[in-house]
Amino acid sequence: MPDQAKPQSTARCPICARPAAEPFQPFCSKRCADVDLNRWLSGAYVVAGKDEEDEDGERTPDRPRD
Repeated sequence: MPDQAKPQSTARCPICARPAAEPFQPFCSKRCADVDLNRWLSGAYVVAGKDEEDEDGERTPDRPRD
């Protein structure tokens, strides 16, 4: 049987839009993966949440603002 080539991935890197590379999915390179990680760690990306709940999901008491 002849070797069958893997189908080309159509996924694109979310940072630079180059084709994604297998070892760095969904990114094209370690550099783009590191850029994405830095954006998360620096607060550039934010997951929306409710203001009235703390990290544990417990409701925080209403406090007057200073």
